[in-house]
Amino acid sequence: MKVVLQNDLLNNEHPQAEDFITELRHSFPSVNFCPANTEADQIREIVDAEVHFGEISPAVFQAANKLRWCHFIGAGFDRLVRTNPSFVASDVILTNAPGTHAIAMADHVMAMILAFAHQLTDLIVDQQKHHWDSLKYRGRMRELQDTTMGILALGAIGQLVAVRAQSFGIKVHAVDLKPMSPPAGVAEVCTLEGLDQLLKISDWFVVTAPLTNQTQGLINRARIKQLKLGSHVIIISRGGIVDEEALAEGLGSGCIGGAAFDALQTEPLPPDSPFWDMPNVLISPHCSADSPQMWERRRKIFKENLARYLNEAPLLYVCDKRAGY
Repeated sequence: MKVVLQNDLLNNEHPQAEDFITELRHSFPSVNFCPANTEADQIREIVDAEVHFGEISPAVFQAANKLRWCHFIGAGFDRLVRTNPSFVASDVILTNAPGTHAIAMADHVMAMILAFAHQLTDLIVDQQKHHWDSLKYRGRMRELQDTTMGILALGAIGQLVAVRAQSFGIKVHAVDLKPMSPPAGVAEVCTLEGLDQLLKISDWFVVTAPLTNQTQGLINRARIKQLKLGSHVIIISRGGIVDEEALAEGLGSGCIGGAAFDALQTEPLPPDSPFWDMPNVLISPHCSADSPQMWERRRKIFKENLARYLNEAPLLYVCDKRAGY
């Protein structure tokens, strides 16, 4: 049995990538593992492969003759759904690795919030200039206790953000597409009918939702106008959910206090984007989850699922390709 490994998504710059391939070959000696660094390599190798590990492109999928299972290396496979309709319509099984990134991403959300609350960007600039000015910061530090956080989607990331926010004394409310009872420490979880009210009460509005047909453009211009005056928006999951043009206007006018992005609609962010030069914006290049522990969790899930596949047992984390999650 043959498995094509999309080698660039193994994080092959990490020193443990080759170790992982060696580990796979040792654990599954009957399997032919074929690392493929480029799309051309994948097209050549996929012809007689049963399994693909990574993010299969349309060209690679079209070349496959025996493919039965694709394992998506991460959680959000929205780009695959948008670009590979033949794969979505096929009976090839798709699995993913949900939750593996959630710890680091939840930590990153709180880092961004603390940066805003305690003026870290200005402090760093002053440090670099060897400039001491206590009066500059008088009255500018913001306590998080008794502020309110609204979370869009209370999945793995959203729940861990909530846990961290509670430890700072932040009151947490959430909206989710699925009705659910609020976890401990979350005041309420509403369906989409409660989204406008959530925007109105949120000092910190955190987007942790996947990008699907239901969430695409969900926070449109009209909803951005519902945001509480001076609120901060944290987009940690996917771009395309929030209207970035309307958000930029709100940031420029001062109606929105700040925004932090780890995900944007266009990546890399174009050099002429107004976000680069806005003093109330923080940008990280879609890197919040990239911890060694995340990669190790993803590899463990693939190993477990491969063992299940070989034993004809039910796979973990089978995705609904049409729904997008």
